[in-house]
Amino acid sequence: MAEIAAPEALTLRPIAAGDAGLGAELSRRVGWPYRREDWEFAIGLGGGVVGVRDGKLVASALWWPYGKSHATLGMIIVAPEAQGGGIGRRLMQALLVQAEGRSLMLNATAAGEPLYAKSGFRPCGGVRQQHGHVLAVAAPQLGAGERLRPASSADLPILERLDRAATGLERGPSLAALLECGQCLVLEKAGQPVGFSILRAFGRGHVIGPVVAADEADARTLIACWLHGRTGQFIRVDLRLGSGLGDWLAQHGLAPAGDVVAMVRGDLPAAPGPARLHALINQALG
Repeated sequence: MAEIAAPEALTLRPIAAGDAGLGAELSRRVGWPYRREDWEFAIGLGGGVVGVRDGKLVASALWWPYGKSHATLGMIIVAPEAQGGGIGRRLMQALLVQAEGRSLMLNATAAGEPLYAKSGFRPCGGVRQQHGHVLAVAAPQLGAGERLRPASSADLPILERLDRAATGLERGPSLAALLECGQCLVLEKAGQPVGFSILRAFGRGHVIGPVVAADEADARTLIACWLHGRTGQFIRVDLRLGSGLGDWLAQHGLAPAGDVVAMVRGDLPAAPGPARLHALINQALG
């Protein structure tokens, strides 16, 4: 009887741009509808590792630096047939080395939370994904002195300032990349920019995020402008858990689709305000 070869040991290597197609296939296998383009975008902004066994990509873990002090981790995936063998722990150890002592943030599924807790992460909130096919939404009504205008690359310093006030993070490269692939609107009051939102193709349709505004009324304006005229289209928004925007989104066809636990290892960034982050770029990127 011929001997059956034992499976090869898992090898970790740095993620590369050419892994986007295989990454998309891996994420679909665990029910995450990332496209090749979503992987290309994520890989281009950060780093990470992939796990290869028997010539097949069976695991991934990415991270994105936000300045020298903080980073976000995400897209940590192990193929169903490879789970339970300590691969998740190896992925996390590799990311900790690459992130070079930064404070780290991630949004954990229920399955992943125990692993992250063992790696020194603690809960610090949550995120609720809301998505669906948009119902009819009226155009937002602007008050006296208010204006919504398209943003261009020349507005990047404005977006960076507002985003830094809302998050306490240096996310300039991510915002620049979002301006390249998405559409952005800036909300002005009395000629001063006070918030912005970005719409881009993602997953099963489009995602709105980030949404940065001083209050929920302005955040609704910055979301409604994208929902208006898109009846029947599939749109996703990732909200901070407990946001007052959830019921309003559900009324317009974007129903709750699952919660995850926000976790941090190290210090949370200090957000000076008054702008606040109402919707994330997406769950992985924060």
